[in-house]
Amino acid sequence: MRSALLLDIRLLCCFTLALTLPRCESGTGAGPNGTAPGIIAADTLRRVQAVPVSSLIRALLDTTTEDRRTPPSLLMGAEVRAFYDSTYTPAWSAPPSDGLTPDAHRALDLLARAQEYGLRPSDYTTPSLLQLQDSLQQPATAPQRAQQLALLDVYLSDAALRFMRDVSRGRLHPYTLSGLEKARKQAWQPAAVLRAAVGQGAVPAAMLAGQPQNREYRQLQQALARWLARAVLPDSAALHQALYEQVALNLERWRWESFLPENEYLLINLPAFELQAVAHDSVLRRHRVIVGRFQTPTPTLSSTIRYFTLAPNWHVPHSIAIKEILPRLQNDASYLERNNYALYNSRGQLQDPYRIRWEQVTAQNFPYSIRQSAGCDNALGNIVFRFANPYSVYLHDTPMRQFFQQPYRALSHGCMRLEHPLQLAAYLLRREGRTEKLPSEEACALQPRPRDVRLRRHSPLYVRYATCTAEKGQLRFLPDIYHQDAALRRRLFGSQDGATR
Repeated sequence: MRSALLLDIRLLCCFTLALTLPRCESGTGAGPNGTAPGIIAADTLRRVQAVPVSSLIRALLDTTTEDRRTPPSLLMGAEVRAFYDSTYTPAWSAPPSDGLTPDAHRALDLLARAQEYGLRPSDYTTPSLLQLQDSLQQPATAPQRAQQLALLDVYLSDAALRFMRDVSRGRLHPYTLSGLEKARKQAWQPAAVLRAAVGQGAVPAAMLAGQPQNREYRQLQQALARWLARAVLPDSAALHQALYEQVALNLERWRWESFLPENEYLLINLPAFELQAVAHDSVLRRHRVIVGRFQTPTPTLSSTIRYFTLAPNWHVPHSIAIKEILPRLQNDASYLERNNYALYNSRGQLQDPYRIRWEQVTAQNFPYSIRQSAGCDNALGNIVFRFANPYSVYLHDTPMRQFFQQPYRALSHGCMRLEHPLQLAAYLLRREGRTEKLPSEEACALQPRPRDVRLRRHSPLYVRYATCTAEKGQLRFLPDIYHQDAALRRRLFGSQDGATR
């Protein structure tokens, strides 16, 4: 970075002289105004001093115009050029003093606090930028000062725009639309937003405007800022760094999978084994959840619950049929009848399991589908909540309710089993003003046929993976049930267990 900065200074010096020095006539032994060769006259020096900072900014951004490459020390070259547009007006300094503006100081202050957003201050307040800031406190000639201001202006713009990109899309997905951008179907334009904020006292707000806006991200970021303000004992520095990295990598995840703020929605956080019913930024209901095992993880997804089914049938997934039910059938053909299962061929015709030679059926040659009818032992329990998703997972009741008392509940094939599901169904009906009476669990189990209940107000459902959340302003650390944190930590911090290398 230092060598690149020196290169840019040399380029600016050459450009400054090119703007101001008259062309020498070949064959003459004297310089302009009769001066000796190689000596710059006083009026020439005055013209050098008169080069405006905007011209030097243009020089810095145009030094490689012919091959259309960004200067090596700029990381956001295209965005910086868009920020200055065609005027190259300085953004962070102003005459007559040519000192840094209040906007510049606010931007530098926010960049220095990047850790509060799970980002690294060193990525933005680089040594070159700090060196340029310090240089403004030292005596300098007018050309030197102009060069310093031009360089600082460009590099501060570059740092601010990079921060805006990282805080909106994450450090690891800089060219991928964030969850918020996808929801709005519009790409984030940091250069235009920052340019509009300069001179309006709104630069920090503009630099943070692209952040995820959902409640979970906001509360986690605010809790991190409070946590960082506390004193750290010397003997706990390594643990403090490890915990910080865990919070930061979850903020990164939220930038990838954020969603537009909703007045009401359901959120399942897999490591928390919990569903939250959220309304107007408050959690109204909590339900324990059983999620997929490490070998069969529940996917993250965004969908909408449009209806639920009482006394549902269960169409057994093919993978479960061949891995779990087929071996039992090969030992005992009565297994289906005893567990309320029906067997169908590929044309949907009911089959007699006692007439099939199960010892000849293999996982590769299993042309059947299996359905379990409603009843007390149905794997879906008394109710299933329906939502579109490409993974064929559901949110449903279970007859194995004793497992909700276990603290570790990654126990399913991938679907999400819900404690007290009929209470959630009643909540969804109340929110749309319906007083429809739902059957008790006992009555529901005795229903002979499934019954769909359509919702007039569809409920957004978000399934996410967050190993750190915020509860009442405090950080809450959760188990990494699918072992996803280590790889993400290495990519962000170069460390696996929280010890920065």
